Amino acid sequence: MADTREATAPILPEETSWRISYAEIANLAQVQRPVVTTWVRRHADFPEPVAYEGASPLFDGGEVAEWLLSTGRGNADADQIQAELVLHTLSAWRRAIPARTLVDTVTALLCLRQLLDEPLSELPWRTILERASETDFEDTYLHKELRDLPDAERQGPLLAVLADHLTEAAYTPADALERVMDARRRLGCDDLAADEPIPLVSRAMAHLSGIARLNEREQGATAAVLYPRSGDLLVALREAVSDAEGMPFFLSADPMPDLARLARRRLMAQGVQEYEMDLVDGEELATDDWGDPHVVVCALPYEAAETRSSLAVLQNLQDLTDLLAEDCTAIVLGPADALVRPLPARGEADRLRRGFLEQHLLKAAISLPEGVLPFRPAHRTAVWVLHRTPEAQRTGQILLADLSSRTLTAQALDTLAEDIDIFRDAGWRSDGRHEPRNAVIVPATTLTGAPGTAFTPQHRSHADRHTRTVVERPARISETELRLQQLIDATRSALDHAPTIRSNAVLRPDDRPVRRTTVARLLKDRRLRRLPGHRIADEHLTTGGAGHYTVLTPAEITGSAPVGSHRIDRAVLLTAYEHAYFTEPGDIVVTATPSFGAYVDDEGLSVVAFPARVLRVRADAEHPVRPRVLAALLRSAAAEHRRVSGAVRSARRIEDLLIPDLPGDEAERYDALLADIARRTALLRQHAAALDDLTSLTAAGLVDGTLTLTDPLSPDLSSDS
Repeated sequence: MADTREATAPILPEETSWRISYAEIANLAQVQRPVVTTWVRRHADFPEPVAYEGASPLFDGGEVAEWLLSTGRGNADADQIQAELVLHTLSAWRRAIPARTLVDTVTALLCLRQLLDEPLSELPWRTILERASETDFEDTYLHKELRDLPDAERQGPLLAVLADHLTEAAYTPADALERVMDARRRLGCDDLAADEPIPLVSRAMAHLSGIARLNEREQGATAAVLYPRSGDLLVALREAVSDAEGMPFFLSADPMPDLARLARRRLMAQGVQEYEMDLVDGEELATDDWGDPHVVVCALPYEAAETRSSLAVLQNLQDLTDLLAEDCTAIVLGPADALVRPLPARGEADRLRRGFLEQHLLKAAISLPEGVLPFRPAHRTAVWVLHRTPEAQRTGQILLADLSSRTLTAQALDTLAEDIDIFRDAGWRSDGRHEPRNAVIVPATTLTGAPGTAFTPQHRSHADRHTRTVVERPARISETELRLQQLIDATRSALDHAPTIRSNAVLRPDDRPVRRTTVARLLKDRRLRRLPGHRIADEHLTTGGAGHYTVLTPAEITGSAPVGSHRIDRAVLLTAYEHAYFTEPGDIVVTATPSFGAYVDDEGLSVVAFPARVLRVRADAEHPVRPRVLAALLRSAAAEHRRVSGAVRSARRIEDLLIPDLPGDEAERYDALLADIARRTALLRQHAAALDDLTSLTAAGLVDGTLTLTDPLSPDLSSDS
């Protein structure tokens, strides 16, 4: 990331410095938090703290940005650093201007710069106001925000310079304005983000609406957004349409005039002209002037579960369908308990919900996970796709998808959108050439004929029943059962010929006290060698057996995950971690975080992840340490000094744990006992793992409806399933 450009001096009120913490520096440089501490400790030229918040140092953000740009450290490129520098500078302005006033003023300046297509910092503030009045002569989107700025003669020019810096960091005023909106929570404007869905869902809803294809096919298409709030869905619809396809006409209505003005600014900055929108201040869309919209998109306002009524939500949706003319579409985000979850059978809400199917309006129901509304993390939502289909084209089919237990990613939502596009193109019927990947298409009668049933998939799709995982499941179950029998036979054979396990433990005589030692003493006496763990990035770790080398993280050391859960690819290890070392057979891997753990790596060739570290036995020592013995003694000693509730760390460091330094013959006998215990434990673990596999494989097949358990005396039913 080498770049020697100087950081732009931040434009701050009253020369206040931008103070930045360790965590914010890590975010700025896109590195892990401990890396910043290492920079401060190792590099004398790192900026000095300018203040302290309690015991935590705060640094001047401009100086840190200059240091990152001049040294090339971190993973962020120069443009990212510049953009973050300006955004954090904008945050500093909150001490001089109320957060909402700040956002309104800066977005107005960015919108004006987009419309004028020239820098604002070169213009006197009076000229900026005159240009704003000429551009927004009816004062519907930006003039008031600039005219009413407190102390405008002093602060206005500084904010104009800041708007230009934002534009340079984001390349265009429109992109800069959207970066400000993305940072609205950081800027203290929680009210502007409280009821907005995450960007991934907003973009998916715009895609599902089909506005891009509709606008390409039909000139003069109209898109309406109900409950536009701060305009995220309007911008998502605008971004779904390329400039080459022309521009649809945008409608919305918001009873809050300041929100309507903000939405107009955002669309104007995106290239939508005033004559291409009618975003009214009020409750009703201007359909009398422009006709019914071709596409309606809305996210229903949030209501607390204690006061929310499923019937009221569905009645609201019924009113919304009055806007749908023939062959028009609506995409609605609303509470899952009303849209997709079970309802009291034959209740008024249930009858109304099934009525959407009987009228052939509901085409798709998609269950989403928690977190779609970031301010309401426990609120579960769902999306409905509604379409008023001409009577002759009705198919009586509905697409159901359940993403409620999946992490929402762009790929998952794109795949779902493609499935719905194909369903739509096939005339809202199943296309024999394509089977939905994350959904099922079922007759609507399966839902209308089952009062109160959930609008979610009840069975796997036909295609899913023939995936390799499903088809091979009976064979895998048989293999597991055979493996279990082989383990039983092997265990019986091994234990039948093995002597009875005996520790021969007796009370130690008073005249033979045990000698005590510590890891620190063993290191000093050169009986042990200590090696640090490596800071492995999470994205470089693989699971499911992929990767060439085992990575021993604290999860494996403490026993909360089986060894082999994490691995790393050879190419990644040799390029990103060229100084990494492998463990050797007999290495003791220890960790104190999140709790104490000690693991003996009998095979070696593993990579140890920080904060775990290695204690390596020196075989050439006069009295070599036995790895199993040391690990067992450390585990027992650590149990007496575990971290208490409220403490940050354990009462003693690993190096200070007091353990017995057993004589050679006693250590040998204890090592043999531990080896015998380890062999027996390994057999039991293999049994437990095979039983777990049998349980999960059978349960998975029964849950998804692809397996049945037959009477062992009855004929095989596999040929009929």
